[in-house]
Amino acid sequence: MKEEEKSILLAAVANIISWLVATFIPSLLPYLLPTSPEEESLSTTHETTSQTKCISIGRPGGMEQLRLVALHPGICTIGYNVKHVSPPPYTSPDFNLPSDCVIIKNEAFSVNYADCTIRWGLYESAKKFVGWPIVPGFDVAGTVERISSDAQKNEDHHRHVLNVGDRVFGCSLFGAYSNRIVIPSIQLRKIPDCITSFTTAAAFPAVSLTALYALHLAGYYPVVPNGEGRSKFTNKSILIHSAAGGVGSMLVQMSKILGLYVVGIVGSTSKVDYAYALGCDIVIDKSTQNLWREAEKTTSGGYSTIMDANGVSTLNDSYAHLAPSGRLIVFGFHSNLPLGSAMLSPIEWIRMAGRMFFMPKFDAMDLTVSNKSVLGFNLSFFADEVEILSDMFDQILIWIEEGKLICPRVCEMPMDEVGEAHSFIQSGKTSGKIVLTTE
Repeated sequence: MKEEEKSILLAAVANIISWLVATFIPSLLPYLLPTSPEEESLSTTHETTSQTKCISIGRPGGMEQLRLVALHPGICTIGYNVKHVSPPPYTSPDFNLPSDCVIIKNEAFSVNYADCTIRWGLYESAKKFVGWPIVPGFDVAGTVERISSDAQKNEDHHRHVLNVGDRVFGCSLFGAYSNRIVIPSIQLRKIPDCITSFTTAAAFPAVSLTALYALHLAGYYPVVPNGEGRSKFTNKSILIHSAAGGVGSMLVQMSKILGLYVVGIVGSTSKVDYAYALGCDIVIDKSTQNLWREAEKTTSGGYSTIMDANGVSTLNDSYAHLAPSGRLIVFGFHSNLPLGSAMLSPIEWIRMAGRMFFMPKFDAMDLTVSNKSVLGFNLSFFADEVEILSDMFDQILIWIEEGKLICPRVCEMPMDEVGEAHSFIQSGKTSGKIVLTTE
């Protein structure tokens, strides 16, 4: 049995045990919570101002695995790409801060659907680079608390030298569900004056970087001087699934900045006005309209680009509705996973297996004959692609400062309501972003 198959089997067993205990013997749930040596219970610890609080997941499972814990004094959370410190998710108490990193006092972090799949044990990069326990999360926003004494000497990252007290936001490769985190300076930017709160700042990084990289794969960014490159094509129509979601809301705005004709798809009537406000030229409400019949009305020859994070429910049709030379950009598989289910019962695992069976297989010969492309990505694997993401972050910051890119709609919740936040995002009823505050 391959390692990937083993990890999926272990995730299935662990989730089913959680479901059985929660359903039939809920009093035993506390016994399903593994701990690590770095953690101590919040109910017993004497918390200090320098002590880190975080959300730790000890093993795959249900909401019971989302544990708010305190770490021993001096310990911080880290992403998997912080070098020469310790294996993630925690530092040692007396670690040496690398010259290219800072410690931030994190005030807010966002919740993404990816965090739910991490909890279930189904997020490949989390399993590969961190394992268990894991502190999930990508987006951070807070204040620089400590810098290395060697920071000014680090010529490789001279553009991103920060000072104690700077208000910053950015991305970590896991570890963001925490009030104190070690993070490379190149993954942070100073919060511009136009962003007035840490909550708003935390809503931007992961979704905006995902959206811009997707448009990069589609061939529309960076904009090439003199109109060369794909921007010179006559067909500039783009169809965006989940246009009112976190990534979708960024894709809509960026597509308009880049001069595209935007057709947005939403899942409920309540999201239509929001999608238009973001900049969509046409909005299709698939809860009341025939999605693909309406999509065909807006363009006679298909779409130059379709952005699809749905998975099995739409991928075949998305590919079929590409124009010649069109590109299907895939960055998620939401419909393959449970919607509105807090726990993965045996029935849910059977359903997921069935959905995987019906996943489309794109034939290389058909891609050639149809003159179409299918591209996929996941930014959590981009630990070594520092410069390209850094340059994109710089562009995003410019658009924010120019007022061209506005924050998604934000639902703010306290850190100790992380279970409710996961339930909310699993419901599929959210628009924009969910952001948790650490105080």
